[in-house]
Amino acid sequence: MKIGIFFYNVTKAQSHKFFRDLFNKLKTLAHNDLKNTIESLWLGVFVAKKKTDMKYSRLTKEQFEELHQEFINFLSTQAIDKAEWDKIKIEKPAVAEQELDVFSDLVWEGVLGRAQYLEHFSKNHIFLFQCFDTYVQSIVLKSLVPETDFLTKEGLQWLSDNMFTETIEIKTGKKAFTEERNSSIFELIQQGSFLSDGQLFKQIISIIES
Repeated sequence: MKIGIFFYNVTKAQSHKFFRDLFNKLKTLAHNDLKNTIESLWLGVFVAKKKTDMKYSRLTKEQFEELHQEFINFLSTQAIDKAEWDKIKIEKPAVAEQELDVFSDLVWEGVLGRAQYLEHFSKNHIFLFQCFDTYVQSIVLKSLVPETDFLTKEGLQWLSDNMFTETIEIKTGKKAFTEERNSSIFELIQQGSFLSDGQLFKQIISIIES
């Protein structure tokens, strides 16, 4: 049985897009609501930060650049303007480092809380995840043709042409989160998964369940 499935090339921008989407939604709020939202999120993360190390990981330089204005808003909730921030970086570098870490955790917490779908591509496997409140549902595609490479355009085209044939093994599963939901999703990202819009997962699961 041959059914064509639409595949797209994975880009670095896809995994960072959700950071922008998160704060773009916040920007649609009135100025005071935006400030209060960021402040309330920040306070929650800061309290946790006082007790433990970073919950997630610091954003990359590229991600900080993408969220430059949001970081300014974050600092403004603490009455820190550009002049004060420049002074802190020089005179209190440890405090500046902590601000970067707290902001990173704030962003990750917001993004992971809204995350629903993840994908992980390797040479012969594609892992698709849908995340719920207490568990994750998975679809695993495995090529039974060793020379296939899903990391290439040709490999994805081959998969599209051969989906649901004897050359593709498909398994589905469900697993409860053993840790806090966001931490579990972050671990998947650390292992190579990236956030997605779930189109591929929805396509395949709809065919499987039909």
